[in-house]
Amino acid sequence: MKIGRYEILDEIGQGAMGTVYRARDPLIERTVAIKTVPIAQLQQEGADAESRFLREAQSAGRLSHPNIVTIYDVGEADGLAYIAMEYLPGRTLRDLMDKGPMPLDLALDTAMQMAEAMAFAHEHGVIHRDIKPANVVVTGKRGQIKLTDFGIAHLVNSDHTQAGQMLGSPRYMSPEQAMGREVDGRSDIFSLGAVLYEMLTGRYAFDGDSLPTIVYRVINEAPVPATTLRPRISVGLASLLAHMLNKKPEARPDARTLVSAFHALALTLASTPATSPIPVPSTNRVSRPLRVLAFGVPIGVFLLIGLGIIVIEHFLATPPHAPQLPLQQAASPAVDDTAAAQPPPASDEAANTPPPQSDAYLTGLDKKLVELRIKRTVLLLKYTNQHPDVVQVNRQIEQLRAERGRYLKRQQKN
Repeated sequence: MKIGRYEILDEIGQGAMGTVYRARDPLIERTVAIKTVPIAQLQQEGADAESRFLREAQSAGRLSHPNIVTIYDVGEADGLAYIAMEYLPGRTLRDLMDKGPMPLDLALDTAMQMAEAMAFAHEHGVIHRDIKPANVVVTGKRGQIKLTDFGIAHLVNSDHTQAGQMLGSPRYMSPEQAMGREVDGRSDIFSLGAVLYEMLTGRYAFDGDSLPTIVYRVINEAPVPATTLRPRISVGLASLLAHMLNKKPEARPDARTLVSAFHALALTLASTPATSPIPVPSTNRVSRPLRVLAFGVPIGVFLLIGLGIIVIEHFLATPPHAPQLPLQQAASPAVDDTAAAQPPPASDEAANTPPPQSDAYLTGLDKKLVELRIKRTVLLLKYTNQHPDVVQVNRQIEQLRAERGRYLKRQQKN
């Protein structure tokens, strides 16, 4: 069997819009994947469906990145529209996630590679619109990932990126996509957040026994805090994850910011002494060293150090005896928590006040410091270090640090 010049070897499966085959390109002796859909089927779906299929290849074909599948050719033959693309032997991320929660370092590295691909695509005016584990192929021994199946990708600056089309996989849709509204790259960020949540916890961020239930939860409900399901998840990672899953697109970080944040979290995770790992079912996957460590610290990380985000895990780790900060609170940078975060007055009278019998006061100070540092981290995802809100939070942090120091000195004297 042939499709155009391509010799079909076998069927791989069903894609988002049609059948996918493994084929051979006789011109250059290369194995490719051929994605097909009957032209008649496209015509039945509407006049725009055929052109949308071709625009997919045109938009994805403009992208050349290590974490994005390469498009070689597009055409029509024997009543079929087809796209010839890079053949990727290996497992999908869905295969790995079906075996349970992933190791923290592997989940972070996978999310970082996905964010790198998305950042590149978004900077070239292309959104994916169907980010999900089945569209992520894991190749090679080192676990390189490639985003595939831009089956519903559109050019952001094209007139054909329209509202009113609910395209994508419901569990990973953004709220605006689920409502059929116009979407941009921030929709992909939400979808990546849903994938990362599942990698970390082994559970869907949004689930239900029917499509309406799932869509309702995507639009209206926050998922169970990831730290509830896996306490080893740091406050910094939980805060970033909540930011990605914010219902408001404008509150989510862009993909390039995510790459830098994932780099910072990966470095701090690697420098943190290991504790009891979460039990993970035995699999053939190998938790490889993070690429960021193999290739050195990127410039973006040093910028993050200057901004203070690199301390996400080292300084924001909640002490074992202290309560975990709720995920919803970390995801609400718009809430004015200034009053709650204000330190105790640093007056002479306060300095002479006998300390409590237990360490409850110190624990309270530490909790307030954690809350303020999370607030600063969220602000720094949007503003510079000189922004008035950041300056105010920094001042509050310094006041709390001073009060903490005074308290410890009083304890030593006693």
